[in-house]
Amino acid sequence: MELNIEHGRILVKEARRAIEEFLKSGGVISAEIPEEIDVPCGVFVTLNRQENGREELRGCIGYPEPIMKLSEALVEAAIAAATEDPRFLPVELEEMDKIVVEVSVLTTPKLINVERREDLLNVIKIGRDGLIVEKEMRRGLLLPQVPVEENWDVETFLKYACLKANLPPDAYLDPRTKIYSFSARVFKEKTPRGPVVEVHLNTN
Repeated sequence: MELNIEHGRILVKEARRAIEEFLKSGGVISAEIPEEIDVPCGVFVTLNRQENGREELRGCIGYPEPIMKLSEALVEAAIAAATEDPRFLPVELEEMDKIVVEVSVLTTPKLINVERREDLLNVIKIGRDGLIVEKEMRRGLLLPQVPVEENWDVETFLKYACLKANLPPDAYLDPRTKIYSFSARVFKEKTPRGPVVEVHLNTN
């Protein structure tokens, strides 16, 4: 699937529409997106509250695997990001005037295989890769924009991904811990309800 900026604008617009309609009426919209991109893929919706030139996370939920069509996953992720993120109280409708909507469309996660666990530091690339850490029943995901925004190196990124899975920060060194990587195309509003841009993550 090839995405362009116009696709990104549509996805962000539909994510916002899904949230606002749900907050107004409890109704669930059918997202209107082009047929050529309405294929099964992973997607995350991130909400940031923007005030005084700063952004603070207000919700982020999504689907890492391609388990449903993009139109369906987008709506479910958008509503969940606004109302079900356990870290935050549900978003109020009036808040949407201060919230920037961001949509990340994911590639299918792939297991990283390395001979030595330390080699992960050379395989993972900041700005390109998102990570999923999995061990037994514990699982944590960090989107590729997170280490860029936080100015992390690869080792720090791995440690925080482990913590996200409720594992010790050095759990990535354990051969029983599975590490998956994926990439993402990220589109977001520059300001609440403002122009949509693509976020270019690669720092090289």
